[in-house]
Amino acid sequence: MLENFFRLTEHKTSVRTEVIAGVTTFLTMSYIIFVNPDILSTTGMDRNAVFVATCLAAAIGSLVMGLVANWPIGMAPGMGLNAFFAFTVVAAMGFTWQQALGAVFISGVIFFLLTITGVRSWLIAGIPHSLRAAIAAGIGLFLGIIALKNSGIVVDNPATLIGLGDLRQPGPLLAILGFFIIAGLDALKVRGAILIGILAVTVLSILIGLTPFQGVVSAPPSLAPTFLQLDLVGAIGAGIFQVVLVFVLVEVFDATGTLIGVAKRAGLIEEGKPNNLGRALFADSTAIAAGSLLGTSSTTAYVESASGVQAGGRTGLTAIVVAVLFLASLFISPLAASVPPYATAPALLYVAGLMLHELVDIDWADVTESTPAALTALAMPFTYSIANGLAFGFISYVVLKTVTGKPFSVHAATWLVAVLFVIRFAPFPRSTGERKGVELVAGASSPPG
Repeated sequence: MLENFFRLTEHKTSVRTEVIAGVTTFLTMSYIIFVNPDILSTTGMDRNAVFVATCLAAAIGSLVMGLVANWPIGMAPGMGLNAFFAFTVVAAMGFTWQQALGAVFISGVIFFLLTITGVRSWLIAGIPHSLRAAIAAGIGLFLGIIALKNSGIVVDNPATLIGLGDLRQPGPLLAILGFFIIAGLDALKVRGAILIGILAVTVLSILIGLTPFQGVVSAPPSLAPTFLQLDLVGAIGAGIFQVVLVFVLVEVFDATGTLIGVAKRAGLIEEGKPNNLGRALFADSTAIAAGSLLGTSSTTAYVESASGVQAGGRTGLTAIVVAVLFLASLFISPLAASVPPYATAPALLYVAGLMLHELVDIDWADVTESTPAALTALAMPFTYSIANGLAFGFISYVVLKTVTGKPFSVHAATWLVAVLFVIRFAPFPRSTGERKGVELVAGASSPPG
């Protein structure tokens, strides 16, 4: 049955190889079951319910990817988007987490429509490569400042806005230790290095009495506090257009880039031959909507799936194994609840560093390309908003190309996104909820707690 459905022989693989690949992929991306509840719970969402939603969203997304697209790619709530959800949409802009979930659902529907109509391909083709690279790097910087703040390494300073925390305290010291464990193990090609780092810091924190031990295994907690709690009416009526736009743009670039990159490495996309990219994009868009119904931020394809491909994974059976392991993770909620913020912060910081690699793809010799890219990346951490970074980048790109006599070299998709952001920030009358969000972002003198 497995041979016929997944076409194992055709892809030159076996059940054993696919299972090993699935376990490998799971180990490299399973840190999300600890990090995602830690981030989203800052909005007031029930931490245990978010844990369950994270595991279920990852399982459903991976299952759909495996069964529909037959690709060895794991799915889970995305890093960066969860931070945007918690720290920008809810903490800075003042929307409720229910409205934010509504925005995620709407973005998933739009994402699906863009996919089946072909507009998604048009958008991807039209966005400058330099901006795409800067978006990934900027999200990395955003994750980095969140990690440094959560660990106590960077703190609020009235004189300089931010400053160095007390590195003699246990939290920052354990975070630094966790970072070196993760980086060292990953350099040695140890699978699951990020997960090992999180667990090592957690265990050490418990042993020295900083964190109460709540157990390892139990029945899964209730999903009720977040299940179907999205506020669609509130999202539509609260002037949340900018939020939806950012979700869609980041989902389009991040997910598509990951899918194509990992699939090429697996030999699943070859020039002139049919492939399942369309089905993979369908799986990706449906997973976003499903995750919002469960109670988590946008679900997306994970670049960590490349580790499973490296281990020999070539079919959807790899993704099915990932889905099964995420379902099994539902029974370790006490362990997830025992993980302190300074244990997940090193994971965020390490992922941030990996994302900065995208900066090498920017054409630094062309000012009209490099300046918008730099503004995009810098504005995200310094305004504590992915949305602001995108706005700075797209608007400045169009302006610089225009003033240097090259307006017609700018693709219509870039013009469209830039105009949408100009409309968003223009001083036109808006709804009360939207004005509140703008005022909060503009008046914030320090990152929200």
